[in-house]
Amino acid sequence: ARVLEIARRLSRGEALGGEEEEEEGEEGCRRHREPLEVFCRQDGALLCAICRESRAHRAHTVLPLPEAAREFKEQIQARLQTLKDDRDKLLEFREAEMRRNW
Repeated sequence: ARVLEIARRLSRGEALGGEEEEEEGEEGCRRHREPLEVFCRQDGALLCAICRESRAHRAHTVLPLPEAAREFKEQIQARLQTLKDDRDKLLEFREAEMRRNW
C-alpha cells in the first residue's frame, strides 16, 4: 500500500514527505524553494539539491525522479499481475467447486 501511495504521488508530481517535510508546492522544496530533483529511498521523500547534500540524506541512496517513478511503476505492475493470476486461480477453483456440487 505504501509503494502504491508513493507511486501515485510521484506520478502526480507530489512530494512524499519525510521527517524534514521537504514537500513540494508550486515552488518545490518548502524549506529551500528549490526544484525537487531526486527521490530518497530510505526516507521515501522527494529532495531538492540542497536537502540531498544535508547530513540527514547525504549517505542515503537517491534516484532521479523519472527512474524512481519507473521502478515503482514496474513494482506495481508486477504485483498487479500476481493479484490477477491469483484471482484467475480462485475463479477457476470456484467454478470447479460449483460444477462438483452440481
